Amino acid sequence: MRPRVFLVDDHELIRSGIRAELADRVEVVGEADEVDAAIAMILERRPDVVLVDVHLPGGGGRAVVEAVRAAGGSAAFLALSVSDAPEDVIALIRAGARGYVTKSIAGADLATAVEAVAEGEVVFSPRLAGFVLDAFRDLPAGTTPDPELDQLTPRERQVLRLIARGFTYRDVGIELGVAVKTVESHVSAVLRKLQLSSRHELTHWAHERRLL
Repeated sequence: MRPRVFLVDDHELIRSGIRAELADRVEVVGEADEVDAAIAMILERRPDVVLVDVHLPGGGGRAVVEAVRAAGGSAAFLALSVSDAPEDVIALIRAGARGYVTKSIAGADLATAVEAVAEGEVVFSPRLAGFVLDAFRDLPAGTTPDPELDQLTPRERQVLRLIARGFTYRDVGIELGVAVKTVESHVSAVLRKLQLSSRHELTHWAHERRLL
């Protein structure tokens, strides 16, 4: 039986190409070009696999995965994106996607990946697998992935930990070999992404998660 597949991408040309490539091996049961519509239709149509882009209007592919999973949807998610940035890969996998492939993938290989994910397997483009292995290898046993922390880049996490340990901006700059202005920019980005308003709140946030 062919997998029932739902497509989420904000480019009609991309969706059309995917439909054409997969037509002989899957049943496309719907498509959407933004987050809210995708969530509602996936929950309604209950596909086996959702092919979802990372960057979408209204919150991105991660928002779709998290909302559907929170609502009890059973679809398996396979990220399909032009992006091969480690932070995008890790964010989608930790949100609950079963795999991540780039849009350079051949049509036949994409169909095989969809079929594998529908059968419960995990699928990555070869170059991306290392990002995931490295990220999860560094997690202590029993650690629960933290979607808020996943928003931060590796350098922002370094700055976060040092600030939470009581380092001044100047000390952080010396430790990381960057200018104080760069440290200030990283701290501003961390506060914005975590929706915190002060260094004190940032330190408390880090202590609660035992990031020190």
